[in-house]
Amino acid sequence: MDPILGEVLYALILLTWVIFVSFPLTRWLYGLMRGRGLSHGVAIYFNRKIIHILAGGLIALLVPHLFSTPLIPLSMSLILAALLYIPHWRGELLTWFQTPENLFEVHFCIAWGLAITAGWLLTGGDFRLGVIPVLYMSFGDAVTGVVRNLLFRRRTKSWWGNIAMMAVCLPIGYMLGLWGVVSALVASFIEHFEFGPIDDNLTIPLSSFLILYLTYPTWS
Repeated sequence: MDPILGEVLYALILLTWVIFVSFPLTRWLYGLMRGRGLSHGVAIYFNRKIIHILAGGLIALLVPHLFSTPLIPLSMSLILAALLYIPHWRGELLTWFQTPENLFEVHFCIAWGLAITAGWLLTGGDFRLGVIPVLYMSFGDAVTGVVRNLLFRRRTKSWWGNIAMMAVCLPIGYMLGLWGVVSALVASFIEHFEFGPIDDNLTIPLSSFLILYLTYPTWS
């Protein structure tokens, strides 16, 4: 099979998986959680973190093994961002994981694609620079949210969540050596803060990306 056609096929399979996770799977999980007495807000928050892990994190792990350039993953992330923005624009939210208060899931898709693309371009083909910050955002932030949801049953900030995020991010960053560890610590710390419309789906990958880019020649 032609390599480009192969990558397109991989992208279609992954896109189908993301649509499955974001629509039938989390919609079913929302009903299950509501049936067990969880509030609407708690169920939504759990679903958002499930999507972080099963869509954002899992696919980020696969990108370096399936794609030779970030062009197709970037296109896929922007298509998903548009698909998720349309319900906000039309006022017809996907109520099992979207909220009218913010567009954070749209930010996630854009940050995912841009981080992976910029990392590849700035290093001449090394996916790690973009993928590692995306893993912090996907896996680390997801664990943070799950811990907070279990403790407080609402969306809030707590250092307990940041400690849980650190436990997840440190082994990921350790693969790159000292500066990978530093980037994991910074990402886990900065997640605690939001700056108006700039949410942690932007600050986590941006802060860790900058650290890793500036220290790229020293990686293990």
